Amino acid sequence: MTQLDRLRSLGLFNSRVPRYTSYPTAPVFSRDVGAAQQADALAALDPAVPVSVYLHIPFCERLCWFCACRTQGTSTLSPVESYVGTLEQELALLRDLLPKGLRMGRMHWGGGTPTILPPALIHRLAQAVRAVIPPTDDCEFSVEIDPTMVDRAKIAALAEEGMNRASIGIQDFDPQVQNAIGRLQPFDVTRSCVEDLRAAGITSLNADLVYGLPHQDSARIDDTVSKVLELAPDRVALFGYAHVPWVSKRQQLIDEIALPGETARYHLAELAAKRFREAGFAPIGIDHFARQEDGLARAAKTGHLRRNFQGYTDDTCATLIGLGASSISRLPTGYVQNAAMTPAYVQKIEAGELAGVRGHVMTPDDLLRARTIEMLMCDFALDRAALRAEFGSLADTLDGQVAQVASRFKDLVDVNADALVIHPQGRALTRIIANVFDAHEPEGVRYSQAS
Repeated sequence: MTQLDRLRSLGLFNSRVPRYTSYPTAPVFSRDVGAAQQADALAALDPAVPVSVYLHIPFCERLCWFCACRTQGTSTLSPVESYVGTLEQELALLRDLLPKGLRMGRMHWGGGTPTILPPALIHRLAQAVRAVIPPTDDCEFSVEIDPTMVDRAKIAALAEEGMNRASIGIQDFDPQVQNAIGRLQPFDVTRSCVEDLRAAGITSLNADLVYGLPHQDSARIDDTVSKVLELAPDRVALFGYAHVPWVSKRQQLIDEIALPGETARYHLAELAAKRFREAGFAPIGIDHFARQEDGLARAAKTGHLRRNFQGYTDDTCATLIGLGASSISRLPTGYVQNAAMTPAYVQKIEAGELAGVRGHVMTPDDLLRARTIEMLMCDFALDRAALRAEFGSLADTLDGQVAQVASRFKDLVDVNADALVIHPQGRALTRIIANVFDAHEPEGVRYSQAS
């Protein structure tokens, strides 16, 4: 049996499991948790401990067909400006709740397309956030950048407001692939964007790629990687395309016949990963790469790598405050998600209420399993001694799952009293192995495939 056959037999191509950017995952969230718990948890934060802030801009001038994010199309700035006003109202509600002296260690703007904001709205929004949660001296401010929806004036505004990391959406540079996913983005436009970012003093760059897209083949993804290397990013995220048209209706525009088969998809990921390793990037977790001197690589080496809704991060802030429609806050008591649809979010805020409508209160068992899954996803290893030190005898309740992993995955893992280690040849199965420790199985949920 070949290595690929072995992975297939263990479910790599037919298992649908979470990506585990949180535990429990969002489908587990209940409407029994909402704005009241959100308010209590925010008011109880320790002002001496910095927090992260995520701000969601749910607008795009074009709706890329491959995307499953919470977004809506707009051809005018009117709804965008109105939405910024609602964010300011949400921030005013937070100002009345948050303890005095709380500071922001990280801020990330995602979407949608944050760079749909013109310079005036960029300044207005950034200043509104800082007025409520001032940044620490070393605050990292990152923004998702669509190179086709940004110019020098917008980049200058973001830089003036403190942006020091840019995350550039690329997906694939091949024109046929771009046509098939509704995202036309020439390489020269992207290169000009990168040059403008660097000219503005933004030297920390991420690049987001996707494998498994329609019409992708080895030659095309190899060419895309070569072009990405020309841009010299510090970090690369190589995500597997999740074809979930039952969740994202726009994906119905993608020709399923043109999608690579399971074996071809696997080889696309392997080829791209090999190219990045050969270029000196350190592999990070299941789908990221970073230059050796980058903070993400240092975090992986020192055991400080973390995983959150944006993927892998070196952000160690325990609390994440989510602003905007559909944003999820990670609070000491658990998770709270704002109303997902923009009109519902606006209605809550304009009524003078926080927008949380669903969430999950963490139990001790949830906290144990969350840390267990994060260890596996970040380190490909479970430090059972560390879990016992943190959770006491509760950690022993995982013994059955550890034994199940040892039995099912055999020589692809190494298990002893103090550790569970996933060997390199078994790391493609990490999400499946992590799923063994998941105690929540919501009915009727179809996750993306594991490969």
